[in-house]
Amino acid sequence: MRNQTMSIMRVFYFLFLLVFIFACKPQAEQPAVNYDTAISNARAIVDTLMTENQTPGMAVAVSVGGKLVWSEGFGYSDVENQVKVNPKTTMFRIGSVSKTLTASAIGLLMEQGKLDVSQPVQTYVPDFPEKRYPITVKQVAGHIAGIRHYRGREMMSDVYYPTVDEGLIIFRDDSLLFEPGTDYSYSSYGWNLISAVIEGASGEEFLSYMQKNVFDPIGMENTTADIAINEIANRTNFYVRGDTGVVDAPYVDNSYKWAGGGFVGSAEDLILFGHAHMKPGFLKIETLEALQTTQILANGDSTNYGMGWRSGVDNEGNFLVGHSGGSVGGITQFVTFPEKRVIVAMVSNCSPLRYNGAQIRIAQQFMD
Repeated sequence: MRNQTMSIMRVFYFLFLLVFIFACKPQAEQPAVNYDTAISNARAIVDTLMTENQTPGMAVAVSVGGKLVWSEGFGYSDVENQVKVNPKTTMFRIGSVSKTLTASAIGLLMEQGKLDVSQPVQTYVPDFPEKRYPITVKQVAGHIAGIRHYRGREMMSDVYYPTVDEGLIIFRDDSLLFEPGTDYSYSSYGWNLISAVIEGASGEEFLSYMQKNVFDPIGMENTTADIAINEIANRTNFYVRGDTGVVDAPYVDNSYKWAGGGFVGSAEDLILFGHAHMKPGFLKIETLEALQTTQILANGDSTNYGMGWRSGVDNEGNFLVGHSGGSVGGITQFVTFPEKRVIVAMVSNCSPLRYNGAQIRIAQQFMD
C-alpha cells in the first residue's frame, strides 16, 4: 500500500513539474499581422490616383492600433532635380488640416482654464470689431459664426503679414453672412481669428505656442509654418496642373492664414498627430469630445463639424474624424477611425487633385 501511495505521489509530482516547466517557458509571440495584401491594394489605389491627376509627388502613411504599418513616398518632391519623396521628412502644404492641428491649442488652453469657447471672441481679441450679433469662439471654430471665406483671388495672396493681427485686416470690417448659429459657411478667415484668440488667451505668439505646446511634445519634427521667404529644408517644390500639363505653382505667401491653412508637414508627422488624438493622453477625453463632436444649428441640423475636426461615417458605417486640405500646390487628406484605430495621411505637391475617397478606400484595406 505504501509503495502504491508513493507511486501515485511520484506521478502527481511529475505532472506538477511538467505544468511548472510549461508555465515558466517563454511563450512564443503571436504572429504579426501580415499587411502585404492591404499594402499592395493601397499602392495600386495611389498609383491610379497619381496617374489620373498627373501628380508629381505624394506620400502616404497608415497606422493601425497605434503602430505605423505602411509609409511610402511616390514620385518626386523636385521634378527637375529628381529628388524623391520621403514620407518621413518631405514637407507638403497641408492646407486646412492646419485647422485640426490648431484645434489642439484650443484644447490645451481649455484644459488650463485660459480659454472659454462659449465667450465672445472680444474676450481674447478686444480690438476685433463687434458685429450686429455677438460671436463666440466655438461658433468661429465651427464655421457657424458667419465670417466670410476667400473672395476672388485672395487665396493667391503674395503679401507677407508679419503678425496675426495684421492678417485680420483682410476681413475684420466685413459684415457677418448670417446670424451666428443659424447656418454653416466654411471660413478659413475664421481661423485667422482663432489664432488671434490663442494669442490673447495664452499671452504668446501663435507660431511659438504651436511649436512649444503641440509640435514638440508630439514629436512632429517635420511640421512648421510655410514661411515663403525662408529656405526650409525638405520642403517640396509645388506644382499646379493646367491645360498644358504640370508646371511650377505660382508664388503665394500663406502668412495671412497660419492657423487656417499655413502649415507644411510630412505624412508621418500627421500619423504622430493622429496617435496623440486617437485616445486620451495628450488631451483629456472630454476635451477630445468637445473638439470632435459636431455642432448643432439653431434649427437642430448637424454640421458634421466640431472645432477643427470634421466627422462622418464611411460607406460601411464606420465613424471617422479628420480633415482635408487644399492649397496652391498641395492637396491633403487626413482621416482617423477611432473605433477601428486606423489613421491615414495622404499628402501631395500638386493642385488640383481629386482624391475621390481614396483615403477611405485605403483605410478600409487595413481594417480587416
